[in-house]
Amino acid sequence: MVAAGGFDAVLARVTDVVSVSVAGEESAPEMAVRAARTALARARSTADDIDLVLHASFFYQGHDLWAPASYVQREAVGNNCPAMEVRQVSNGGMAAMELASAYLAVDPGRSSALITTGDKFCLPGFDRWHSDPGTVYADGGTALVLSRRGGFARLRSLVTVSVPELEGMNRGDDPFGRTPFEHRAQVDYEVCKRAFFARTGVSHAASLVSSAQERVIKQALAAAGLELGDIDRIVLPHVGRRRLKVAFFSRFGIDPARTTWPWSRAVGHLGAGDPIAGLDHLVSSGVLDAGHTCLLVSVGAGYSFSCAVVEILAHPAWAG
Repeated sequence: MVAAGGFDAVLARVTDVVSVSVAGEESAPEMAVRAARTALARARSTADDIDLVLHASFFYQGHDLWAPASYVQREAVGNNCPAMEVRQVSNGGMAAMELASAYLAVDPGRSSALITTGDKFCLPGFDRWHSDPGTVYADGGTALVLSRRGGFARLRSLVTVSVPELEGMNRGDDPFGRTPFEHRAQVDYEVCKRAFFARTGVSHAASLVSSAQERVIKQALAAAGLELGDIDRIVLPHVGRRRLKVAFFSRFGIDPARTTWPWSRAVGHLGAGDPIAGLDHLVSSGVLDAGHTCLLVSVGAGYSFSCAVVEILAHPAWAG
């Protein structure tokens, strides 16, 4: 893409991404269904086991005024439990985990929840290389079964905090539109950020982001009774190396090799699906095994931050 002029060479260097997952004809919800079927099979869950379906997404799902969560439910589950969509951009997957865990906890008769994500970033509405300079966007679907019955891993803590003062960072000065893409034909986060920073200042916004990120990580670790040094592996958002260095590597003294970065730089940002995909990769590849702990870190414009501690209880039969 750099050689073809489709990706700015300077951005390519600072993001340090080497490849990106690009879908063919399949839509975002169809990829979510494929992932859901795999997750359900691994969990040995039937339609009767699933009490909630939550589908998280970032970008267009293929139809207007339509409920993709119901499509996922019909195609992958086939029951009549509540099925809902979660719209919290890049933090959608973790936000769905937060909601699903609470839904299961309030009623001991509820067994499991299916969480899916699916996104496909394509022209003309989204330029995966330049719509959000510094992050390369990828296509894919992910799924996770959260259960009260047990499994190969246990969710030891999950914390989410919101910083609504930052919601304007991805809104800018644009007035509220009547239809999608009324103001410009393509998503351009840089325009919105410049307008927002002109009002608030870059340092103030950066301070809010840094403070919230630190708070959510510390709270999740404290709830699990652990320190950052106790964690074996860390799943980070699939953003470019420059952003990861500022937000995590330098700030928390995290070795990139201890994270999903060596893998995610060959995948790209999966919208709402980075945390689930990262956990799947670490378990499937055998990097995470029984007795290990993993920290899932997620952030979404709007602005919300989530962090979870997962303990691996057993080596699943489907893992490498």
